[in-house]
Amino acid sequence: MIPVLLIILTTRIVPYKEKEIEKRYYTIGEVADDLGVATSLIRFWESEFDIIKPKKNRKGNRQFTKEDVKNVKLIYHLVKEKGYTLNGAREFIKSDVNAAVGKIDMLDSLKNIKAFLQKMKQELQDNQPLT
Repeated sequence: MIPVLLIILTTRIVPYKEKEIEKRYYTIGEVADDLGVATSLIRFWESEFDIIKPKKNRKGNRQFTKEDVKNVKLIYHLVKEKGYTLNGAREFIKSDVNAAVGKIDMLDSLKNIKAFLQKMKQELQDNQPLT
C-alpha cells in the first residue's frame, strides 16, 4: 500500500495548457480586419510596394505570410499613423527596411505591454475594497 501512496504524493498535478496553433497564412480579410482597413487598400498597397508579395492559391486568393503581415503593418504605420505619403513611405522602406521593421516590432511590444498594464490596473481597481 505504501508504494501507491508514495506515487500519489509525489505526482504533481499540472494544469492542462493547450498548445497555441500558429497559422502559416492569413487571408486578405484577416489582415484588413486586424488593421481596421478595407481589403481594397491592402490590394492597392500590394501594387504600390514591392515588399508585399502574398502567395496566391489555385483560386487566386491571397495568402499572406507572417512576413507579409509585418510589412503591411509597417506600411500602415508609416502611412496612416505617421502621415507619410506613399512616396515618402517607399523611400523610408528603401533606406533601411530592417530598422523600420524593428521599430514596428518594438511599437507592437510596447502596445501589448500598455494593454496588459491597463487591464491589470482595471482589475486592481475593480477588486479594491470600498472604504
